[in-house]
Amino acid sequence: MELRYWSLLIFLGAIWGSAFMFIKIATPELGAVFLVQLRLALASLVFLPLLIRPKLLKLFMKSFRYILILSLTNTAIPFILFSEASNGSDSNMLAILNSSTALMTMFIAFFWLREKITIKQIGGLILGFIGIVILVNPKNSSIDAYSAFICLAGSFCYAFSGVFIQKYCVSINKLVLIGWSLVIGTILLIPFSAFSIPDSFPSNEAILSILWLGIVSTGLSFIGYVRLIEKVGAVKTSTVAYFLPVFGIIWGNIFLDELVSFLIIVGCIMVLVGVFFATSNRNSIGVVDGK
Repeated sequence: MELRYWSLLIFLGAIWGSAFMFIKIATPELGAVFLVQLRLALASLVFLPLLIRPKLLKLFMKSFRYILILSLTNTAIPFILFSEASNGSDSNMLAILNSSTALMTMFIAFFWLREKITIKQIGGLILGFIGIVILVNPKNSSIDAYSAFICLAGSFCYAFSGVFIQKYCVSINKLVLIGWSLVIGTILLIPFSAFSIPDSFPSNEAILSILWLGIVSTGLSFIGYVRLIEKVGAVKTSTVAYFLPVFGIIWGNIFLDELVSFLIIVGCIMVLVGVFFATSNRNSIGVVDGK
């Protein structure tokens, strides 16, 4: 994978990894469901003035069925599932289960797109997953069976969405694809968030967190995400899930004074090495063909 796409992958990991910190700040005041609604609504407002231009409206109507599917599988459904899962689990186990997105993407692409998968890629994904387990330390975590199931269902939605974008959406205008999927996702979530409005006005810290989560983490970053899928494929792009806990720990250490242990450093190294192998273009070890 070229350096510029590596850079974009790491950049997305850094942005989305920061979301853990801002979610931790905003969720106690706003609640998980209402926070998700605000993220999508704010991201939609950023795009909406551009989306209502006649040319883009025509493109939207032409691609409506693909955008509708993406708004369900990449925003509304997984956001609700992860919000619900957070009630029966802590963030450590959610991070582990969320990182399974990369493995799911590999298998979906193998069967649906008939993509070739190298032994090196499989090994890299497994190594990265082990690194995630070390990072978040599941021994100090707990989760019930229901929360684990719906969290995995949310991860499957993200995996499906990545492969779906690669198969059907690479030719669709990125602004139309991302912008309108966020708008529709916002509308679909209204019935769920209407009963979750907080009683008091949020603090300045919570407001700043919402702005970052909505504009940067949810809105602008998704354009880079689609661009990366277009250029390197869904499987390699999905490894960004491995970077989220890594950068979550980094930002937590810098801004929240959270401690970094030796095991965390080992886990980070394993994640980086795993992602390197998973995104490698070389097939020197062997190939599994989906045909």
